[in-house]
Amino acid sequence: MRLYDEFRRGWQGISLPSPLFGIGFAAFCLALGTSARWGFSLIRPDIYFTPYVPAVFFATAVAGLRAGVFTALASGVLGLIVNFGDTHADSARVALLLIYWAVCALMILGVHHYRSIVARERRTTKRLMEEEEYRKLVVAELQHRLKNKLSTIHAVLHQVLEKEPKIWAGIDHRLRALSTVDDLIARVDNAGCDIKDLLLSELGPYGHVRFNLNGEPLFLPAKLAVSLSLMFHELATNAAKYGAFSAARGFLQVSWTMSDDRLNVTWDETEGPTINQVGPAGFGTKLLRSALLSFDGKTEIAYLKTGIHCTMQCRIPKA
Repeated sequence: MRLYDEFRRGWQGISLPSPLFGIGFAAFCLALGTSARWGFSLIRPDIYFTPYVPAVFFATAVAGLRAGVFTALASGVLGLIVNFGDTHADSARVALLLIYWAVCALMILGVHHYRSIVARERRTTKRLMEEEEYRKLVVAELQHRLKNKLSTIHAVLHQVLEKEPKIWAGIDHRLRALSTVDDLIARVDNAGCDIKDLLLSELGPYGHVRFNLNGEPLFLPAKLAVSLSLMFHELATNAAKYGAFSAARGFLQVSWTMSDDRLNVTWDETEGPTINQVGPAGFGTKLLRSALLSFDGKTEIAYLKTGIHCTMQCRIPKA
């Protein structure tokens, strides 16, 4: 198992085997090459060096540069002085030996260069993996601290506004909405989140039979996801108080489409209470109309008899 591990690490370019293993593997390659040469001699006795080419390649690939050079020199000497059949060394064989060593030199340099590239890439990959693990650790710690800070802000505001329940009710659910979308974004390494996951997190508490989501999977950048989450939260809260979710048969349809780089979202409530009178614009309405301005977008709200019909359009920033 130790020999196999040394062979595997050498062949994969992880590390060079021990000198003893390198010499032994080179000798093994030479023995195989000589056996192959003897087999070829039964057909053609004038094949002197060709059977040793694979031996030089594998010795270099597994045991490194020194083992490859040793195998090339030793195989050249064997091809020159060891005869199978009636052949004898002459000037032609010496010329073939020089050509063989030139070919081996090019092959050894090529394999050594490849091994050096593989080793460098392995070191780079290892360093990048270590940096990625460290970055994930730092981001996780930062997210933990931000979550604690948000909890602290939530607790401080609750204590300060303890005697102002109406003001606290308007702040409480918005802070919780921000916390929810932060958790969604954190799941995908702060890159953003899918629009369907965002809607499910906001609408899920009202029951999955009360709404329908229609659209292709769409990944939202983090900043746009935060803005849309606040808008969806305002619309869902309004639907629960005055719209479709406040009626027994009320139903919500949310659909979205993409046209080039622009996102179109439609929020359509049906079977809700009849809307007789619309009060002055509050914070929620102002938020809906201004949240998408930084994304070259706009929001249009229509108060129909059975509920709100809202269309949201914006540009999705490129990564």
